[in-house]
Amino acid sequence: MDALIEKLKGQIIEQLNLAEVKPADINPDAPLFGDGLGLDSIDALELIVLLEKHYGIKIQNPADGKKIFESVRTMAQFIKDQGKS
Repeated sequence: MDALIEKLKGQIIEQLNLAEVKPADINPDAPLFGDGLGLDSIDALELIVLLEKHYGIKIQNPADGKKIFESVRTMAQFIKDQGKS
């Protein structure tokens, strides 16, 4: 799980062009939106693209996105639960 979290951090930085952010700067349990990494709704779309591109996962119910994208750890758990890690 830790390896997947570290991989995801790098993928998020690359996907969102967060040049000033390093993987070590991202707390895996911190919120991705709001006070944590400070992502917005456009970034959420990019995270959906990331899951499709790197893991072949499509989010069927948009309402699930809020729970899936709560933190890097919840994203990693979702990928693991889908058997795609």
